[in-house]
Amino acid sequence: MAQFQHATAAAHDDVNAYQDAILPQVSRTFALTIPALPPMLRRAVANAYLLCRIADTIEDDPALSAESKRYYENAFIDAVAGRIDPHRFAAELAPLLSTETLEAERDLVHRLPLVLQVTNALKLVQRTAIVNCLNVMSHGMYEFQSRASLRGLDTLRDLDRYCYCVAGVVGEMLTELFIDFEPALAEHRSTMMRLAVQFGQGLQMTNILKDQWEDRNHGVCWLPQDVFARYGVRLIELQPGQQNEHYGEAISELIGVAHAHVRHALEYTLLIPARHSGMRRFCMMSIGLAVLTLRNLHENSGFSSGAQVKVSHNAVALTVMLTKLASKSNMGLRQMFTMAAHKLPFTPLGEDWSESQNFRPAWTQSATPYPAEPIGCEPVDLRDAQQR
Repeated sequence: MAQFQHATAAAHDDVNAYQDAILPQVSRTFALTIPALPPMLRRAVANAYLLCRIADTIEDDPALSAESKRYYENAFIDAVAGRIDPHRFAAELAPLLSTETLEAERDLVHRLPLVLQVTNALKLVQRTAIVNCLNVMSHGMYEFQSRASLRGLDTLRDLDRYCYCVAGVVGEMLTELFIDFEPALAEHRSTMMRLAVQFGQGLQMTNILKDQWEDRNHGVCWLPQDVFARYGVRLIELQPGQQNEHYGEAISELIGVAHAHVRHALEYTLLIPARHSGMRRFCMMSIGLAVLTLRNLHENSGFSSGAQVKVSHNAVALTVMLTKLASKSNMGLRQMFTMAAHKLPFTPLGEDWSESQNFRPAWTQSATPYPAEPIGCEPVDLRDAQQR
């Protein structure tokens, strides 16, 4: 605690130093992967992640009512887009956050004006990508959180939509930032956008499976009822440590779905030129950690907490080392993935994920209405923004 306070206090007057200091406090994974990126891209991605984290903090805080969350999510986007004073927003929201919210997350909300100094220094195309992402993410999270329960989501399709609004849209945003940094990627825009959604889907499904018991303790379940119903399992009756073989069969199917999506994440990574080894490492470290987590889940379907299937520090260190060694070799990255994913279940994806379709759920077009402003709720054409 004292170390955190010292780090953030020392960084108070240096916006970049604050980003570096707060990032490890709010995400172990991104603190590991973001430093691999080239400096200018690293700055934008770290800033985007911290803003997404604030949106998560608002939505997850137990002290805020549903309507308060809706109000502050909308106000947050207004603050990021420059339509209201971020100092006033932060001063109003920060004292309302529960002590159950991490101190680092509360500090991040309090220092939103500092974070936005970095945002406002970014290029227009970068800022636009970030605001588009926050719009879809915030409205989507509100929609799903407002009807979340221990019964789970109705269908696997609903899980796809949930994963899109909390992770797939982040993949789209990162793709825009990558293309802005390396214009040669523009020729792969359509393919990368589709694969980016699958990238996010694979990572988010892995987290949902890992964190399912902690989520249940908070009164929510993000697993799909239809998959478990096929095996005779009712999600509302699940208890940690009391799973049966039918539960294990359902989990195995979902591990297979996540595995299929993460394989597409590998294809996304290989579209990045080998000369950008840092960008490849950023992607591959996340992929590697997801695959190792899926392996732990597959080998221990009777787990009762996320800590039991968490990737060990030694495995993380090995993943970082191997990723660095293989980052410039397509063959090396494929072999590393194949070895890590060996014996994992594999579930073929449905037609919605076919090569000919660019998966983007129609529901985002009818999400919670948002006032028309200079940067509205509908995604802005980033190619037009890039030309300005």
